[in-house]
Amino acid sequence: MKVVLLESLGISDELLKGYLETVRKMGHEIEAYERTSDEEKIVEEIGDADVAIIANMPLPGSVIEKAPNLKYIDVAFTGLDHVGLEACEKRGIKVTNASGYSNVAVSELAISMSLDLLRNIPAVSKRTIEGKTKEGLVGNELYGKTVGIIGLGAIGSRSAKLFNAFGAHVLGVEGHSLEADIKDFVELLPKEEVYQKSDIVVLHVPLNENTRGMVGKQELSLMKKSAILINLARGGVIKTDDLVECLENRGIRAAGIDVFDVEPPLPKDYPLLKLDNVLLTPHVAFATEESMVKRAEIIFSNLINYLS
Repeated sequence: MKVVLLESLGISDELLKGYLETVRKMGHEIEAYERTSDEEKIVEEIGDADVAIIANMPLPGSVIEKAPNLKYIDVAFTGLDHVGLEACEKRGIKVTNASGYSNVAVSELAISMSLDLLRNIPAVSKRTIEGKTKEGLVGNELYGKTVGIIGLGAIGSRSAKLFNAFGAHVLGVEGHSLEADIKDFVELLPKEEVYQKSDIVVLHVPLNENTRGMVGKQELSLMKKSAILINLARGGVIKTDDLVECLENRGIRAAGIDVFDVEPPLPKDYPLLKLDNVLLTPHVAFATEESMVKRAEIIFSNLINYLS
């Protein structure tokens, strides 16, 4: 079979070379390319390939339809909302993801953002550089706070353990089936009560028809004015205009946002950029050296299993 890797996997050249050699020794052809957003070039690179490997690079149905031999898409990412799944279903193309590779990375950023915003780290760092004091910027402790986690899958459960370790009270939404090791300390409540009672709300949900736009004016209005919202899920789960309005009016204290309704780099006029009560990162929650290695292990294991 012919395999094409359409973007970097964020691992060392030496490690990548080893994986490529493994595939070639099995008697298959594999080529690696640099990421591009040019659909015509992507179609050309896929050519007559049987397998395509991507990470978070968009692979729309318009490209898939022009890949006549494509039988399998090996996605080095957790979410699949950037893949033309309808076209895959129509053609019978198999699609797998790399579930689990970023559980630690994403949950640790949830803690990091929470601590940074509670302790005003970005603001006090700026003050220090400017030769000023902490005046008016005394922070808060995570210990004793109530943290509502919307989405208690593998990543959400990992976050729950970390927040619990810091001495926070953890809430989840009714209807979740909890992992055995978090049942003793996660309290399940109706979603509205989770928003109302939480000092920090963390979003850990996939983007689908049920979650798109799930956080808007109504949900934000339920939150405490002192509350913090953390989104490490997908940008589309929040109505951006509603969040901007809420933050401008100090409806909540602050927001930590890693994902947006457009993929970074953000345009200069993007509305969240003008606010002083946000902590923004350019979709990095999944990206650590350790998670990239783990991700490569998963996707090449998926590939080898498929080829076998």
